[in-house]
Amino acid sequence: MRWIKIALFLIMLLGIVYAVLMFFAPENKNFTVEKEINYPVEKVFPQFNNLQNFALWNSYFSDNKNLSLEFFTPYDGKGSSFTFHDPKDEDVSGELFIRYSNPHKTLKFQLYEGKKNTPYQLNFKFVPLGNKTKITWFIHTPKQSFLKRSLNLISEDVWLESVDKSMTNLSNLLGKKIQKEAQRENLKFDTITEENQESLILVGINVSTKNSRDGFFKNIVVNHNKVLNFVKMDLGKKDDEFGEPVLIATPEYYKDKEVSYFYGVPLPKKESVSDNNFTFRTLNPTRTFVTYYRGSYAGRVKSIQQLVSKAKKDTLRNGTLQETFLEEPNSASEVVLKLSLPVYK
Repeated sequence: MRWIKIALFLIMLLGIVYAVLMFFAPENKNFTVEKEINYPVEKVFPQFNNLQNFALWNSYFSDNKNLSLEFFTPYDGKGSSFTFHDPKDEDVSGELFIRYSNPHKTLKFQLYEGKKNTPYQLNFKFVPLGNKTKITWFIHTPKQSFLKRSLNLISEDVWLESVDKSMTNLSNLLGKKIQKEAQRENLKFDTITEENQESLILVGINVSTKNSRDGFFKNIVVNHNKVLNFVKMDLGKKDDEFGEPVLIATPEYYKDKEVSYFYGVPLPKKESVSDNNFTFRTLNPTRTFVTYYRGSYAGRVKSIQQLVSKAKKDTLRNGTLQETFLEEPNSASEVVLKLSLPVYK
């Protein structure tokens, strides 16, 4: 009986001490983190402004392999958003929004966790320093209830660790992207060469759409985002685990009023797919005529015609055309393509 009284007294004493400490603990926290990254702002800003990019390298999302994300249009800039949840942990869920975007200068995010009505405010300032960029993270945590204010005592350390890890991930990601861009600068454009194409396994989506001047490319962009979202989020693939996106269609599809095409990305092997909208397609090894093209998407037609004419001149049959996007299809006014036409005797 005596030990019970002592235990109750100690519990009561600890409760009083905790209540006193929490009385002086802040309701919320505001802190600032400054980081420099060795890449120019025009390379860095899109990694924040596009939420599909942001979720790839930000450790808050990328560290949880069970996390399921659903993105909503627009995919970048003000108004873009996504939801996230962990099917194995019902307490892990939320939403992220971009509320304000001033290109290459500032961004304002709101992060909601679970069912909380008050978000984290995440603001970013970008300052170009030649070929480097200084990024300032302004983090404002939501108010905590009286009993949960102790979380504010450790929140800053948690966020600092997350920012450090995220910036390392971003630096590694940009390093690979820029190395790839340097390799593309050595490509010979508008010259037809011959290659032996190896077997490819693509996962993607079959599409039919109207062949209007602007609408067709916008349709490609929408399906590009669908495929990448599926590969990265549903299949859990990182950037170096899949290849560059490929559009497959008949060589003269650009003449049709209605276009049917397949859009997908290469994977090392087939995997089980639960979403019936996506399917696998295998390209067998074959001889191909290849040309590289840079310019407006509409302007690619001349290069396609040259490939078909080359096949006819050599009295060869041709297969379906492959348009490999060496840079993401963001603007119809500037694309970089590898055009491949399989040929047979």
